[in-house]
Amino acid sequence: MSEIIRELLALQEEEGWLSPSSLEALAARLRFPLHRLESVSTFYTHFKREKPEGVVVEVCRDLSCRLAGAESACSRVRNHAAAEGGIEVVEVSCLGRCDQAPAAAIGDRVLDAMNTESILAAAALGSSAAVPRPVRSWPAADPYFSDSSDSSDASMTGDRTGGDVYRVLRSVLSETREAPIERLEAAGLRGMGGAGFPTARKWSLVSAEPMTPKHVVCNADESEPGTFKDREILHDLPHLVIEGMAIAAYCVGAERGTVFIRHEYGPERERLEAALAHARDSGALGDQIFGSDFSFEIDVFVSPGGYILGEETALLECMEGRRGEPRNKPPFPGTSGLYGRPTLINNVETLVHAVSIVHHGSDWWHELGLEGFSGHKFISVSGDVELPGVSLFAVGTSLREVLARQGGMKRDEAVGAVAPGGASSNFLGPEALDLALDFDSLAAAGTMLGSGAVVFVAEERDLLDVGLSITRFFRNESCGKCVPCRVGSEKAVALIEKGGAADQVLLRSLADTMQQTSICGLGQVALGPLLSILTRFPDRVGHVDSD
Repeated sequence: MSEIIRELLALQEEEGWLSPSSLEALAARLRFPLHRLESVSTFYTHFKREKPEGVVVEVCRDLSCRLAGAESACSRVRNHAAAEGGIEVVEVSCLGRCDQAPAAAIGDRVLDAMNTESILAAAALGSSAAVPRPVRSWPAADPYFSDSSDSSDASMTGDRTGGDVYRVLRSVLSETREAPIERLEAAGLRGMGGAGFPTARKWSLVSAEPMTPKHVVCNADESEPGTFKDREILHDLPHLVIEGMAIAAYCVGAERGTVFIRHEYGPERERLEAALAHARDSGALGDQIFGSDFSFEIDVFVSPGGYILGEETALLECMEGRRGEPRNKPPFPGTSGLYGRPTLINNVETLVHAVSIVHHGSDWWHELGLEGFSGHKFISVSGDVELPGVSLFAVGTSLREVLARQGGMKRDEAVGAVAPGGASSNFLGPEALDLALDFDSLAAAGTMLGSGAVVFVAEERDLLDVGLSITRFFRNESCGKCVPCRVGSEKAVALIEKGGAADQVLLRSLADTMQQTSICGLGQVALGPLLSILTRFPDRVGHVDSD
């Protein structure tokens, strides 16, 4: 059934939308009932069920882009587009380009939403172009994290790492399957996608499952406002992602792997696919890898859109050709995942760090952190900062140092609030700038590190508007499967739009109900950021307009 999504994506790519007649023809060819295709195609945001009026210009409406003026930019583009004709302007959820806020997109081409002229010119061409490279900072000392901001053949073939980019995989194949897991256990590596689950424990659980075949999935569907680090890793270090998947597959006994990537990451997908081709040519993928008895292959699955697909069981539902709605747990994916088989699901960054730990050892990992901490962490930084982008920080680095590394605040404004873990994390005040980047330190402060997406907000901002934009995002992205999330998020937005911060008692009651009864993390955190603002900044909330 997994071909449903791929066939729908191909059909839309060919015709520009999914017409009723085309769906009927596809249903007949695939021998699926039409209602299955209707159900799937109406669920995912990327599928167009009405014929576009012309070239579609997407403008991001969410947190970092809103802070950068997306609302006024969208109105301006829409007014000019109406005068031009043949252009359809739509507001969309986060495009994963928070470092280029306010972001607009035509296909895979990312544009500055403030530059109306360039958007109209691109719409006239109706074609995509290369995405400009944002700011990043990789440490030069470790060849596994070297800078490769160009797209030269050398960077794609692995020459930047000494000519044998898969040397860690070669070494692992001569070890027991338990040895790499033991190094990850000693290092204490935790998942970098948001949940922070111990990586070694997850690998061990899947390895211990007797059922076969097993599957490894790389979750590259980061869709939360403020989060874009995996995009950069996929572009600059695709070989490490592949190597991490192959090592994981060897350890757990899997023969197939899939990179689940959001459809907005077209340029990054091209880099990944080129790296996959190189890996096959190098003998790092396919049958009997490097002459061993281990065989492993990876394919790419393009997400049809939706923040909910970052939840691992919703992701699996999508891969199986259904609506991306979270499953009730247990069973968990490690026991019963893709098509009921044991499935290991790891985030992009987790797999990259796993390679380095397996190569360098746990002592090396512990030494990377500042005193009392271990490891390092890719951090997406956006909001009211001078140089938004992705940098690699030692765990234990203070939020103040993160801000300094990114050039400080725009126009030397004062910090008013900070969300250290992206849109789903609770906001802290400027007094928190000396807190350390670390799972436990931030949890003790009443927030979370999440996937590692720090959003700085200037003191002059209306924080109620900031909180409401996040609540609207979760409302828009709720899959609707469970009533508390579907109704609660809608009700919360309506309450704020109608009365500002007046009815906090009802808001907190909604939040408690959603937290206790929602099936997945979306409903459980949806009102947290808003309530953290109302709690910590009662004097900095004002009136907001309805959307």
